[in-house]
Amino acid sequence: MRKLFFLFLTVLSITTYAQYPVILSQRDQARVIDDLLEDRLRNLLPDLMRREGFDMWVIISREYNEDPVIRTMLPATWFAARRTTMLLVFDKGNELEYMAVSRYDVGKLFKRAWDPDANPDQWAQLGKLISERNPKKIGINKAPHYGHSDGLTSNDYDNLIRVLPKNLQSKVTSAQNLSVAWLETRTEKEMAIYQQICRIAHNIIAEGFSDAVIQPGVTTTDDVVWWYREKIKELKLDTWFHTSVSVQRNEPDAITLKRPQPLVIQPGDLLHVDFGITYLRLNTDTQQHAYILKAGETEVPSYLRDAFKKGNRLQDILTSHFKDGRTGNDILKATRDQAIAEGITPSIYTHPIGNHGHAAGTTIGMWDMQGGVPFTGDYPMHLNTAYSIELNCTVNIPQWKKISVFSLRKMDILIQPDFDTSMGGRLKSLPFQNLFQTPGKSVTRLE
Repeated sequence: MRKLFFLFLTVLSITTYAQYPVILSQRDQARVIDDLLEDRLRNLLPDLMRREGFDMWVIISREYNEDPVIRTMLPATWFAARRTTMLLVFDKGNELEYMAVSRYDVGKLFKRAWDPDANPDQWAQLGKLISERNPKKIGINKAPHYGHSDGLTSNDYDNLIRVLPKNLQSKVTSAQNLSVAWLETRTEKEMAIYQQICRIAHNIIAEGFSDAVIQPGVTTTDDVVWWYREKIKELKLDTWFHTSVSVQRNEPDAITLKRPQPLVIQPGDLLHVDFGITYLRLNTDTQQHAYILKAGETEVPSYLRDAFKKGNRLQDILTSHFKDGRTGNDILKATRDQAIAEGITPSIYTHPIGNHGHAAGTTIGMWDMQGGVPFTGDYPMHLNTAYSIELNCTVNIPQWKKISVFSLRKMDILIQPDFDTSMGGRLKSLPFQNLFQTPGKSVTRLE
């Protein structure tokens, strides 16, 4: 079957912020995390190892100096590696063998393969297990271009080489692409859950950008920031970065910057939030805008809506160039060329999202690298991955005293194969919409 993309975007009701989906208890979250991990190890990792040509993957980490990969392989009740934790994955041909060179089993699949009483030397036991299996290609997390894939310390690398026989030392090589593939690829179960996680994030933003939180002339940007942080904790969620709320105002930037900080939110302000949550070991990264209605206004001014349409168009151009196997730098160039030809001044930055906020995978531009991103931008895009779209276009608005940069909200885009393009081959442009139309309401959220 020809593979097509389905781009999923969770959107909220335009009349009120929606009720939050059920958020699991800590115990149930742990059960889901362990179920997802077992599914990934059994049904995803074998294909990835064979695709990248490895029959053994060695992952070593010391307590509180965690390899970014090992943290995604620990059970929910483990918050860190214990002492020195060594995980071995070996492809036997018909199935994978999972071993923990550790005092304990590590989760359900990594079975203890070391008895300290019989053999006190943990490193010698690691060398023995590898030698007995005589792998053809041994992957280690030592990589030049992805920090996610560079978790093996120099000391642990030296110890690994020391306990291997000469004929196996030459078979040790970087598992950079394997670890990136492991981190970026979502399973079918994760894809279904991710949509709900995105929905929760959007609901929190909607409540924060409402009259329930913001009283123009009284509420400051910091008040809203800390409301978001408290709401995250109240809902038993975590975050991977500190929320920010900023203001674009119809006055020169120099004046806005000289005002006492944090700013008191006023009618006529265009608010911007950068917000993310962590739930079930998956992260979101979302930006949205809200406009504070002036006295007598019932909707966002038309010139702002028109400016935002250009951001929507840039979004559509970008996602139309998403293709399996295409590099981030190719997508960036094609997008910029088309946008500029259409009279749009673009700035594009799109990064993978998943187990990490700024996750492993292909990078599509950075704000200071619009000509392409070395190395990570040369990595190809793959199916069953997720991206946070960050882009903006500069729009000259005569009604305002400055040229304003309108940043389209970051959207958590899940890329799945085998969906008809009529269901989302390109992301639908979203206009500015009034979230609250009840008389007396003043905060209008901008989709």
